Amino acid sequence: MTDSADSPSFRLAYVPGVTPAKWARTWHERLPDVPLTLLQVTPAEAPEALREGNADAAFVRLPVDRTAFSAIPLYTETTVVVVPKDHVITAADEVTLDDLADEVVIHPLDDVLGWEKLPGEPAFERPETTADAIELVAANIGVLVVPQSLARLHHRRDLTYRTLVDAPQSSVALSWPEDATTDLVEDFIGIVRGRTVNSTRGRGQQPPAEPKAERAKPRTGAAPRKAGSGGAARGRAGGAKGGSRRGTGGKPGKPRRRS
Repeated sequence: MTDSADSPSFRLAYVPGVTPAKWARTWHERLPDVPLTLLQVTPAEAPEALREGNADAAFVRLPVDRTAFSAIPLYTETTVVVVPKDHVITAADEVTLDDLADEVVIHPLDDVLGWEKLPGEPAFERPETTADAIELVAANIGVLVVPQSLARLHHRRDLTYRTLVDAPQSSVALSWPEDATTDLVEDFIGIVRGRTVNSTRGRGQQPPAEPKAERAKPRTGAAPRKAGSGGAARGRAGGAKGGSRRGTGGKPGKPRRRS
């Protein structure tokens, strides 16, 4: 979080499945003098990290308490079912909740989908974490329904997943305390929303203005030309060459006859 006006810093929390690397790179490019600290937290820990000031902002999973936090929804994830590679479900590219009716569906305590009614058959017990549930799937105890990013995070060679088309989905948002919208928070909002460094709402370092083009100066030693001087000089030259023709001795010559 911001330590002081003289030595600011920014702490960003994020829940499993979110990859903040691209936004962190942009932060380091735009605000190289402000350290950015990344803090991984569980979905349950994220609100406390913001309330207690351990993080200035966080990537969280919706919903959030809108009486205490501001939030900008970013994207909604595809929901998948994780199964052993040799499971019958792998024969299809997509499955429905009805396809899980006869399956034991593992429901970890850190589930982020917010089910109204769980599909399939309940497992004997609920594992504490999604990582623990993945181990049970690998042991052929049951199947697991999660956002796609969590299936990728806990990837194993003996497991795979398929899209579950009619399941609840999880949305990711950027959140921060309602009463702590600091300048650095505004900077990070601009980065996440894709604002350029020149945006009027962004506070990133501005590129130096280009110097105004200078007027071309005359070359050293060359006299400036006066308006009309070129034409007058040509006129005088034409008069000397094309005027009266003089013969030897300076007498006027005879004019040529026209044929």
